[in-house]
Amino acid sequence: MLKRTLDISLASLMLITVLPLLAVAAVAIKLDSEGPVLFLQERVGRRFNRFKIWKLRTMHTCGQGPTFTLCEDPRITRTGRWLRRFKIDELPQLWNVVRGQMSLVGPRPMIPELVLRFRRDYRRLLDVRPGLTDPATLKYCREEDSLVLVADPQRYYRNVLMPDKVRLSKAYLDRANFWSDVGVLVATCIALLPSRPRPRWRSAAEPDANAPEFNLSEPMQVIDAQSPIDGF
Repeated sequence: MLKRTLDISLASLMLITVLPLLAVAAVAIKLDSEGPVLFLQERVGRRFNRFKIWKLRTMHTCGQGPTFTLCEDPRITRTGRWLRRFKIDELPQLWNVVRGQMSLVGPRPMIPELVLRFRRDYRRLLDVRPGLTDPATLKYCREEDSLVLVADPQRYYRNVLMPDKVRLSKAYLDRANFWSDVGVLVATCIALLPSRPRPRWRSAAEPDANAPEFNLSEPMQVIDAQSPIDGF
């Protein structure tokens, strides 16, 4: 109950505060490229209930693409690069929080294909509402920039990044409380500061030998190029 109270009160306050910023971003999106301002995508939430996640559109409406997005991806608009850099495109998800579909802190909501493919791994994660941020999100908050540094981004995502995200999210849920959630929110704000150094990642040539291999090589029919798999 305390967590939900924090979600509603803080998300509502934040949403009201950022409305002017969202309005400016909406105008910039419309001036920069054709298409809608908002991008909606189906994700899986608590107890495997599906919902539409809200984001600001950061890509040209050109159809399908890779399951993750590199920082120099030509599909990203000029405005989209700025929005993604400071995670402003994620702010509409505060409305998902207010509606009870998401929480401020929790595992990032995944697309249905990934959840169904790895249902056993997500059974624990979906005991709670998915969130805007958590320790896994913090560790990989500059994921797009880092993927360009590895020789095989698809292999790195499959063998290193995805299993590590699941591990971090599960570990946090086992010890999460009100104050740890507050700490994650504060750490997220600090992580998004422009002066924050980029993270150093393990080389894709040396994947974690003990990590389960997530096979993402098969095509996923409904993944849109708008956003990476994990969203944040």
